[in-house]
This record gives sequence, C-alpha cells and structure tokens, in this order.
Amino acid sequence: MPADESGLVMSVEQLSIRTADGQCPAYVCTPDAAGSAPAVIFYMDGLGMRPTIVTMAQRLANLGYVVLAPDLFYRAGPYDPLNPREVFASGNPMAIIGELFSSTDTAKAAADTAAFLAYLDSRDDVTGTRIGTTGYCMGGGISLTVAGVYPDRVAAAASFHGGNLVIDSELSPHRHADRITGRVYVAGADHDRGYPPEMAAELEQILTAADVPHRCEIYPDALHGFTMTDFPVYDEAAAERHWRELESLLAASLPR
Repeated sequence: MPADESGLVMSVEQLSIRTADGQCPAYVCTPDAAGSAPAVIFYMDGLGMRPTIVTMAQRLANLGYVVLAPDLFYRAGPYDPLNPREVFASGNPMAIIGELFSSTDTAKAAADTAAFLAYLDSRDDVTGTRIGTTGYCMGGGISLTVAGVYPDRVAAAASFHGGNLVIDSELSPHRHADRITGRVYVAGADHDRGYPPEMAAELEQILTAADVPHRCEIYPDALHGFTMTDFPVYDEAAAERHWRELESLLAASLPR
C-alpha cells in the first residue's frame, strides 16, 4: 500500500453514497492489516474535504478501524480543496466558505448518517453494528448529535474543538443528550469563542443529568482547530493528546 509524505501507510477508497438529498462523495480508509474491524464515521470540520482530513482518517484506520469520511458539503456541489491558511489569511473566512458551510447542519448531517450506516452495514470487512463517531469543529456537534439520533448504533462519540454545543436552537447537539447510550468524550480549546467556559459547564451538567458516560476536558493554551495540521493554530502536543484520548475511547467501546 502507498504511503503519504509522512510515511503513513494509506489504504484509501473514494466512493459516492446516495443520501435522501443526492450523492455524497466520501473516503473509506481501512487498517493496514487484513481482516474485519469496527467502523468509525469521521465528521470533517468547516474547511471541507481536503488531504488533511483523509490523512487523519487513515491514521485512525491504522489503529484498527474502517473509517468513513463523508464530504458533508455535497449539497453545495463540487468544489476545489481549500487551503485553510489562505482562507484564514483572507481576513474574511466566511466569505470563502460561507456557501459550503451553510449547505449542512446537525440535522442534515444526522439524516445523511442513515445512508452512511447502511453503507457500512453492506461492507464485509466491518465488524458488528455498533460504531464510533468523531468530529472536528463543525463535525464535533454533528458527532454528538448523531450519537443521540442513533443511540442503538453509536457506542462512542467524540467532539474535538467543537463549537455551539449548547445553544438556543433546535439544531443544538445538547438536545439529543438524553438519548445517548454510548460513551462521550468532549475536548474543547482553552481559547475558543464558540465553546466558552459557561457552555462547557452547561454541557457537563446536561450529560451528567442524562446519565451519559462521559468526560469533558479543556486543553490548556489550545486554540480552535488545534488538531488540524494545515491550520496556522495547529498544536502538536494538544493534537497528540487528542489521538491518545480518541484511541482510548474507541478501544473501550468497540469490541474487536
């Protein structure tokens, strides 16, 4: 199997999954060892599908999972991969990503997930029906929402530097907390206007009241987007901590 520039072994398949709203492009990354494995859905951030997302999905796959990374912006039509550093340097990121970003939300992504689950169920190399989810920035809230919408399917859900996790909206992820049956891990950035301390405290209270097995943490001195190697705020120490926590969460939740 080929490797990327960092030497990471890559086993990647591109495909399209039919949803209720159209064709969703996606990547599937598989472990570097033969055999079957549990599945994980990787929900991307607001900068869209690009090489960094695929590389992260493959790193997760190499821990022993079949990882599906769907392009949640498919409703907006085809687009060229974005360069986050250029987007942020523009001074007005939403002018560049606004149309893409507004093409999905937690409800639409949760609806799409019915098709993602059906696809994973069709694969011979996926073990069992319980899966894990992980999401980043925008995808963090989607990961938690999906855990509540599909409680019989999601054994573990993680959110990393997710924002707007508790807001006054029908789309707020916290509204599904009382249906979650899997383990939850939430890691917020120390400096993140989308996930301030009061929101973190409220989410902790909501998950506790709903008897959701969970752990919520704030990574010190980290900024929103700290896991993404192509972001100017990438924080290697925080990103590696995220990998350790994600691996621990999934290992404790998904039987081999």
